[in-house]
Amino acid sequence: MDLKSKIDSKKARVGIIGLGYVGLPLLIEFVREGFNAIGFDIDPRKIECLAKKKTYIKHIPNTDIQKMASSGRFDSTTDFSRLKEVDCIVVAVPTPLDKYRQPDLSYIRATSETISQYLRKGQLVILESSTWPGTTEEVMRPILEQSGLRCPEDFYLAFSPEREDPNNPKYSTRTIPKVVGANDEAGLACAKALYDRVIVQTVTVSSSQAAEATKLLENIFRSVNIALVNEMKQILDRMGIDVWEVIEAASTKPFGYMPFYPGPGLGGHCIPIDPFYLTWKAKEYDMPTRFIELAGEINTAMPYYVLQKMMEALNTHRKSLNGSRILILGAAYKKDIDDMRESPTLKLIEILSEQGAEVDYNDPFIPMMPKVRKYQYDMKSVELNPKTLASYDAVLISTDHSSYDYEMIVRHSLLIVDTRNATRHVKDGRNKIVKA
Repeated sequence: MDLKSKIDSKKARVGIIGLGYVGLPLLIEFVREGFNAIGFDIDPRKIECLAKKKTYIKHIPNTDIQKMASSGRFDSTTDFSRLKEVDCIVVAVPTPLDKYRQPDLSYIRATSETISQYLRKGQLVILESSTWPGTTEEVMRPILEQSGLRCPEDFYLAFSPEREDPNNPKYSTRTIPKVVGANDEAGLACAKALYDRVIVQTVTVSSSQAAEATKLLENIFRSVNIALVNEMKQILDRMGIDVWEVIEAASTKPFGYMPFYPGPGLGGHCIPIDPFYLTWKAKEYDMPTRFIELAGEINTAMPYYVLQKMMEALNTHRKSLNGSRILILGAAYKKDIDDMRESPTLKLIEILSEQGAEVDYNDPFIPMMPKVRKYQYDMKSVELNPKTLASYDAVLISTDHSSYDYEMIVRHSLLIVDTRNATRHVKDGRNKIVKA
């Protein structure tokens, strides 16, 4: 039986490499749809959690893990030699930037090298990690072909960008259309058939490069528009105009406009990173990317704007930032999740501390600050209560979690610096609030 027929009949076994915010939800969907699947990860703690039928991602409930485990069609492991057992391999590993803001493909390279050791004829390999156009063909394929097998004669290779939005109440892994690209018809047909079984709609493009570029365009679009409102926020603040009021009013136009919202900086794995993948690749073609780079400059500078607003706010209370006690509310990069990737809170802690402030944080979903790519803070979430709030010179709202009682927070705080317009419905204590 050929691979596409095995996929169509759900007899193909699926392997997911990287069981994070992208890989784990996809694994759940394949098992739910009736496929036999194996999850692979280098982190033994994730494998231990899954063995205990427990989740390690807040918005994925334990019941999803328990149903997957009870199906009898699921296993997870750190033993990558078991890649030989699967027919389709989906790669969902990180693609960060290095300290020079250049693409770091070390995870893709290492994973490709591991796959090449166990690659066998007839397998399909799909990369989902966001990256620059050409990575699948120029980086991944040569490494896989070190196995002695050739694509597409012996195995298939495709790219399908992840489109996860953790804890989005409207869209899930299954209901977000999937873009798929490959450089040969058979590989594209197999990749499309695989995702057709678990995703509401599969959109094919002519090549893996086109699929890679699609992901970058999506996130550059968001980055540029967020930069626009971040710049508008600073301009209108100088004019004494509330940018949030202006955005709300502009949103009433039923055509030609969609709202984007300012914040203390960009977070998540995609928007702060993906635009720089294209600017890096564009240099190979002697193409400037001024628009994209300018947006990146504005967005990465936002924590410093917040710092300035904090200094000005403390100054009105006859206090300096040096020596002040600051409580940051929210460590995750967006509301109601436990995802710390590229969170602007990390940068805010750094620059506030550099100015001599004593910084603590509270986040109901992050009891202890984890080690991340660039930062390693030995910090625990402090308890949030009236006494705690009153002990700080200023409270900085970095992430507007729904569980926060903003009436209580404003009532018992001496000063609030609000970067998310989270206190917009608070009536009493408006004189304490500074929007940033």
